[in-house]
Amino acid sequence: MQLKSISLIMLLGCSLSGVAMAYDSALAQSYQKQFANVEGAAAGKNLGLMSPAAFVDATKAGKEMVALDIRTEAEMALFGLTLPHSLNIPANELFLPENLAKLPTDKPVVVFCKSGARATALGTALRHAGFDNVKILKGGFKGLAAYLGPKEAN
Repeated sequence: MQLKSISLIMLLGCSLSGVAMAYDSALAQSYQKQFANVEGAAAGKNLGLMSPAAFVDATKAGKEMVALDIRTEAEMALFGLTLPHSLNIPANELFLPENLAKLPTDKPVVVFCKSGARATALGTALRHAGFDNVKILKGGFKGLAAYLGPKEAN
């Protein structure tokens, strides 16, 4: 009886692992192409990451950019971006056609969130969808506030 149970478990395990191993090979190849140059010292740059220092320097220099805040509406109600050309589009609404149409393709779009995690995911997805002008603020608002310090951030 115990041998039959073990055989059944092994059979189910093999069947289930076959399902788990299924993937979209064309999509995987497209990601391979996207991440092919992500190595060494240029990895962050090739991922589209932008440091808070680089963002502040570009802003002070008057470089035309769009700051895209992807936090929830509740988060945006606490504090938000007041930079010219800033956009507020929550992460769960970003890929709606009408919101994608708001994103320029002729100047950098810097994606913001609280800590940088959502911005990294959505910025990477935007780049994968063809928005090669997208940058991701490393560390999000937390990183920017830490860079600026309490007096500058307020």
